[in-house]
Amino acid sequence: MAELATIARPYAEALFKASANDLAGTAGWLDALAAVAGNAQLLQFADSPKVSVDQVFGLITDVARVQLPEAGKNFLRMVVENGRLAALPEIAQQFRAMKNAQGGTSDAVVQSAFPIDAGALAELAQVLEKRFGRKLNLSVQEEPSLIGGIRVVVGDEVLDTSVKARLDQMKVALTA
Repeated sequence: MAELATIARPYAEALFKASANDLAGTAGWLDALAAVAGNAQLLQFADSPKVSVDQVFGLITDVARVQLPEAGKNFLRMVVENGRLAALPEIAQQFRAMKNAQGGTSDAVVQSAFPIDAGALAELAQVLEKRFGRKLNLSVQEEPSLIGGIRVVVGDEVLDTSVKARLDQMKVALTA
């Protein structure tokens, strides 16, 4: 949603500038808050006129279970007071993009039909970093529908070596 991105940009930029000395720490607590703020029931609760800013703030900090620094508390309070809680996941995404751009890295999601152990993941990271030409922050998701192989998503680039993708290619070739 373009409107949400427009609303989130100034918050993400301000937070990025204010936390320049601890980007990794800020990204950690911001991601935790964004995960909580993405809950539809919480947003509905926060939009209620019967609920105070302090109640919303308290609920989010209790549910997030993350130790917020003073800057994090101030940031969350400002977002809640300004009624921008729905934009928090987008703020976190834009903040992460700025952090990655500064560090020359990208987020990558590796989807696999089976769990990947740490050794295999380290080897895979090296191969993928060479393939994509930059340092990657890997996260793994299990996706049993892939049958086998992996699917890697880096930004808008996709590398799909899964059995499901190969079967789909064969299906297209046979029906053409």
